[in-house]
Amino acid sequence: MAVKDEEKEELAPRVGNVTRRSFLSQVGAAGVAVTTAPLVARAAQTMEPVAKPAGPGEKVENAIAITLNVNGKTHAIEVDSRTTLLDGLRETISLTGTKKGCDHGQCGACTVHVNGRRINSCLTLAVMHEGDAITTIEGLGGPENLHPMQAAFVEHDGYQCGYCTSGQIMSAVALLKEPCGPKDADVKELMSGNICRCGAYPNIVAAIQQVRQRA
Repeated sequence: MAVKDEEKEELAPRVGNVTRRSFLSQVGAAGVAVTTAPLVARAAQTMEPVAKPAGPGEKVENAIAITLNVNGKTHAIEVDSRTTLLDGLRETISLTGTKKGCDHGQCGACTVHVNGRRINSCLTLAVMHEGDAITTIEGLGGPENLHPMQAAFVEHDGYQCGYCTSGQIMSAVALLKEPCGPKDADVKELMSGNICRCGAYPNIVAAIQQVRQRA
Protein backbone atom coordinates (compact mmCIF):
# COMPACT_ATOMS: atom_id res chain seq x y z
CA MET A 1 0.00 0.00 0.00
CA ALA A 2 1.31 3.49 -0.96
CA VAL A 3 2.47 5.66 1.89
CA LYS A 4 1.28 9.31 1.79
CA ASP A 5 3.72 12.20 2.13
CA GLU A 6 2.28 13.06 5.54
CA GLU A 7 2.85 9.48 6.75
CA LYS A 8 6.41 9.50 5.34
CA GLU A 9 7.03 12.68 7.31
CA GLU A 10 5.88 10.99 10.50
CA LEU A 11 8.06 7.92 9.77
CA ALA A 12 11.17 9.97 8.90
CA PRO A 13 13.89 10.02 11.56
CA ARG A 14 14.01 13.15 13.71
CA VAL A 15 16.95 14.92 15.28
CA GLY A 16 15.52 16.79 18.23
CA ASN A 17 12.53 18.71 16.80
CA VAL A 18 13.93 18.84 13.24
CA THR A 19 12.32 16.68 10.52
CA ARG A 20 13.75 15.95 7.10
CA ARG A 21 11.31 18.40 5.47
CA SER A 22 12.04 21.30 7.83
CA PHE A 23 15.80 20.65 7.52
CA LEU A 24 15.66 20.81 3.71
CA SER A 25 13.55 23.97 3.84
CA GLN A 26 16.07 25.68 6.09
CA VAL A 27 18.97 24.64 3.86
CA GLY A 28 17.16 26.00 0.79
CA ALA A 29 16.42 29.33 2.46
CA ALA A 30 20.04 29.67 3.53
CA GLY A 31 21.19 29.02 -0.03
CA VAL A 32 18.93 31.73 -1.42
CA ALA A 33 20.20 34.21 1.18
CA VAL A 34 23.84 33.44 0.36
CA THR A 35 23.39 33.82 -3.40
CA THR A 36 21.20 36.95 -3.39
CA ALA A 37 22.95 38.99 -0.68
CA PRO A 38 25.91 39.99 -2.92
CA LEU A 39 23.51 40.98 -5.72
CA VAL A 40 21.47 43.19 -3.40
CA ALA A 41 24.61 44.85 -2.02
CA ARG A 42 25.98 45.45 -5.53
CA ALA A 43 22.67 47.02 -6.67
CA ALA A 44 22.65 49.34 -3.65
CA GLN A 45 26.18 50.52 -4.51
CA THR A 46 25.31 51.32 -8.14
CA MET A 47 22.00 53.15 -7.54
CA GLU A 48 22.10 56.88 -8.24
CA PRO A 49 21.07 59.02 -5.27
CA VAL A 50 17.88 60.99 -5.72
CA ALA A 51 18.40 64.73 -5.96
CA LYS A 52 17.15 66.50 -2.84
CA PRO A 53 15.79 69.94 -3.72
CA ALA A 54 17.10 72.75 -1.59
CA GLY A 55 14.73 75.05 0.23
CA PRO A 56 14.98 78.84 0.18
CA GLY A 57 18.38 79.94 1.51
CA GLU A 58 19.80 76.41 1.66
CA LYS A 59 23.17 75.66 0.12
CA VAL A 60 23.23 73.15 -2.72
CA GLU A 61 26.26 70.96 -3.37
CA ASN A 62 27.37 70.90 -7.02
CA ALA A 63 24.85 73.67 -7.60
CA ILE A 64 23.98 75.17 -10.95
CA ALA A 65 22.85 78.79 -10.95
CA ILE A 66 19.84 79.42 -13.18
CA THR A 67 17.24 82.12 -13.66
CA LEU A 68 13.60 81.14 -14.06
CA ASN A 69 10.83 83.43 -15.22
CA VAL A 70 7.78 82.27 -13.28
CA ASN A 71 4.44 84.08 -13.37
CA GLY A 72 6.14 87.18 -14.74
CA LYS A 73 8.76 87.35 -11.99
CA THR A 74 12.45 86.51 -12.25
CA HIS A 75 13.90 84.01 -9.78
CA ALA A 76 17.69 83.55 -9.57
CA ILE A 77 18.17 80.18 -7.87
CA GLU A 78 20.71 77.40 -7.41
CA VAL A 79 19.64 73.82 -8.01
CA ASP A 80 21.15 70.38 -8.35
CA SER A 81 21.38 69.51 -12.04
CA ARG A 82 18.92 66.64 -11.45
CA THR A 83 16.22 68.78 -9.82
CA THR A 84 12.92 68.58 -11.69
CA LEU A 85 11.03 71.72 -12.59
CA LEU A 86 8.31 70.54 -10.20
CA ASP A 87 10.70 70.34 -7.24
CA GLY A 88 12.33 73.61 -8.20
CA LEU A 89 8.96 75.37 -8.17
CA ARG A 90 7.73 73.79 -4.96
CA GLU A 91 10.86 73.46 -2.83
CA THR A 92 13.14 76.25 -4.03
CA ILE A 93 10.75 78.99 -5.16
CA SER A 94 8.01 77.94 -2.69
CA LEU A 95 5.17 77.89 -5.23
CA THR A 96 3.32 74.91 -3.78
CA GLY A 97 0.11 75.25 -5.80
CA THR A 98 1.60 72.83 -8.34
CA LYS A 99 1.13 69.40 -6.77
CA LYS A 100 3.31 66.31 -6.75
CA GLY A 101 1.11 63.30 -7.35
CA CYS A 102 2.68 60.28 -9.03
CA ASP A 103 6.01 61.97 -9.92
CA HIS A 104 6.00 59.83 -13.09
CA GLY A 105 3.95 61.95 -15.50
CA GLN A 106 0.85 59.80 -15.14
CA CYS A 107 -1.59 61.88 -13.07
CA GLY A 108 -1.29 65.45 -14.36
CA ALA A 109 -1.34 67.07 -10.90
CA CYS A 110 1.94 68.87 -11.68
CA THR A 111 0.75 70.50 -14.92
CA VAL A 112 2.17 73.97 -15.63
CA HIS A 113 2.47 76.11 -18.76
CA VAL A 114 5.83 76.67 -20.42
CA ASN A 115 5.76 79.23 -23.21
CA GLY A 116 1.99 78.83 -23.37
CA ARG A 117 1.96 75.04 -23.62
CA ARG A 118 1.03 72.61 -20.86
CA ILE A 119 3.62 70.14 -19.62
CA ASN A 120 4.08 67.74 -16.73
CA SER A 121 6.66 69.55 -14.61
CA CYS A 122 7.76 66.31 -12.93
CA LEU A 123 9.16 65.03 -16.24
CA THR A 124 11.49 67.91 -17.05
CA LEU A 125 14.54 69.40 -15.37
CA ALA A 126 14.59 72.91 -13.97
CA VAL A 127 17.90 73.70 -15.70
CA MET A 128 16.25 73.13 -19.10
CA HIS A 129 13.90 76.10 -18.72
CA GLU A 130 16.12 79.11 -18.24
CA GLY A 131 14.62 81.92 -20.30
CA ASP A 132 11.25 80.20 -20.72
CA ALA A 133 7.99 81.81 -19.60
CA ILE A 134 6.57 79.53 -16.90
CA THR A 135 3.06 79.89 -15.53
CA THR A 136 1.76 78.06 -12.46
CA ILE A 137 -1.68 78.08 -10.88
CA GLU A 138 -0.57 81.02 -8.71
CA GLY A 139 -0.03 83.11 -11.84
CA LEU A 140 -3.39 82.24 -13.38
CA GLY A 141 -5.58 84.18 -10.97
CA GLY A 142 -6.06 84.98 -7.29
CA PRO A 143 -9.01 84.89 -4.86
CA GLU A 144 -9.93 88.48 -5.75
CA ASN A 145 -9.43 88.05 -9.50
CA LEU A 146 -10.22 84.49 -10.57
CA HIS A 147 -9.49 83.25 -14.04
CA PRO A 148 -12.79 82.33 -15.80
CA MET A 149 -11.79 78.66 -15.62
CA GLN A 150 -11.18 78.88 -11.88
CA ALA A 151 -14.55 80.56 -11.42
CA ALA A 152 -16.25 77.86 -13.52
CA PHE A 153 -14.67 75.09 -11.44
CA VAL A 154 -16.07 76.74 -8.31
CA GLU A 155 -19.50 77.18 -9.89
CA HIS A 156 -19.72 73.57 -11.08
CA ASP A 157 -18.02 71.95 -8.06
CA GLY A 158 -15.27 70.65 -10.32
CA TYR A 159 -13.30 69.25 -7.38
CA GLN A 160 -13.68 67.27 -4.16
CA CYS A 161 -10.44 66.77 -2.25
CA GLY A 162 -8.85 69.45 -4.46
CA TYR A 163 -5.45 67.82 -4.81
CA CYS A 164 -5.67 67.43 -8.59
CA THR A 165 -7.53 70.70 -9.14
CA SER A 166 -4.59 72.96 -9.95
CA GLY A 167 -3.36 70.53 -12.60
CA GLN A 168 -6.90 70.10 -13.96
CA ILE A 169 -7.36 73.87 -14.28
CA MET A 170 -3.96 74.41 -15.92
CA SER A 171 -4.75 71.71 -18.50
CA ALA A 172 -8.24 73.10 -19.02
CA VAL A 173 -6.90 76.61 -19.70
CA ALA A 174 -4.37 75.21 -22.18
CA LEU A 175 -7.16 73.25 -23.86
CA LEU A 176 -8.90 76.54 -24.76
CA LYS A 177 -6.07 77.25 -27.23
CA GLU A 178 -5.82 73.70 -28.59
CA PRO A 179 -7.81 72.05 -31.40
CA CYS A 180 -10.77 70.43 -29.67
CA GLY A 181 -14.16 69.30 -30.96
CA PRO A 182 -17.39 70.66 -29.48
CA LYS A 183 -18.58 67.51 -27.72
CA ASP A 184 -18.02 66.44 -24.11
CA ALA A 185 -16.21 63.38 -25.44
CA ASP A 186 -13.73 65.67 -27.18
CA VAL A 187 -13.02 67.50 -23.93
CA LYS A 188 -12.62 64.21 -22.06
CA GLU A 189 -10.07 63.04 -24.61
CA LEU A 190 -7.93 66.17 -24.27
CA MET A 191 -8.20 66.04 -20.46
CA SER A 192 -7.38 62.33 -20.24
CA GLY A 193 -3.90 63.04 -18.92
CA ASN A 194 -5.34 64.50 -15.72
CA ILE A 195 -6.63 62.01 -13.18
CA CYS A 196 -9.24 62.85 -10.53
CA ARG A 197 -9.28 60.06 -7.96
CA CYS A 198 -12.47 61.50 -6.44
CA GLY A 199 -14.27 61.10 -9.78
CA ALA A 200 -15.44 64.69 -10.37
CA TYR A 201 -15.10 64.28 -14.14
CA PRO A 202 -18.69 65.29 -15.15
CA ASN A 203 -18.38 68.56 -13.21
CA ILE A 204 -14.92 69.25 -14.64
CA VAL A 205 -16.21 68.78 -18.19
CA ALA A 206 -19.21 71.00 -17.45
CA ALA A 207 -16.93 73.76 -16.17
CA ILE A 208 -14.70 73.58 -19.25
CA GLN A 209 -17.64 73.57 -21.63
CA GLN A 210 -19.12 76.64 -19.95
CA VAL A 211 -15.93 78.61 -20.45
CA ARG A 212 -15.63 77.44 -24.05
CA GLN A 213 -19.18 78.50 -24.85
CA ARG A 214 -18.73 81.93 -23.29
CA ALA A 215 -15.46 82.44 -25.10
